[in-house]
Amino acid sequence: MSGNHQHTPKRSSKDRVAGAAIALGFDIEIITMPASTRTAQDAAVACGCQVGQIVKSLIFERHDNQQLVLLLIAGHNQVDMDLAANVIGSALDRADAKKVRRETGFAIGGVSPIGHLCAMDVYIDPDLLEFEMVWAAAGAPNAVFSISPDRLIDGTNARLLKGKQ
Repeated sequence: MSGNHQHTPKRSSKDRVAGAAIALGFDIEIITMPASTRTAQDAAVACGCQVGQIVKSLIFERHDNQQLVLLLIAGHNQVDMDLAANVIGSALDRADAKKVRRETGFAIGGVSPIGHLCAMDVYIDPDLLEFEMVWAAAGAPNAVFSISPDRLIDGTNARLLKGKQ
């Protein structure tokens, strides 16, 4: 008699993103590119879009409680760390790659806005809202999907990363 040691195959990060998309009601197609889409510029060329339409999914760690935070930033922008700290309520550090992998299930370069192993607060760059469609990583350095920014906000419960008007 064998025990309960059946090994269930580990789901790939892309499969996890696909499953999360279905659970959120997203009608997306994950596209595997022939080349890496690790940088926003590479992704824009591969997707045939503007760099600003690329969603950079950047993981930071809060100073106050070490919780991870996901910032969805337009490909042509850098994170305004002072603005982010003001909106979020804590200074931020770029999260360590091992912690990102352990807690989210994604490796840097393939971090998706959806399908994380852990819950975290999500903030979105308002510049992404200027586009009808944006492109995000789908769990691997060469996998992407397109989605409307409004659907992305709804599915991730993202808050706008902007200062007081």
